[in-house]
Amino acid sequence: MSGRGVWLRARARLRRFPAALAACGDQAAAYGRCVAAAAAGPAELRRDACLEEFQALRECFARAVRPCPG
Repeated sequence: MSGRGVWLRARARLRRFPAALAACGDQAAAYGRCVAAAAAGPAELRRDACLEEFQALRECFARAVRPCPG
């Protein structure tokens, strides 16, 4: 059994990434600002520090790559 199908599906998902990122620029920027601000201080970056922003970005990506009904 070949893993070729797995790689083909992964490449197909990666080809959609630039369009998804372009569609979710505001959410990506908000997440980036949050991570940068959380990492800028003397304390270590903590898990879930930017969870709200990450979830918004993840939901936007899911909407952007979802096939159009029709």
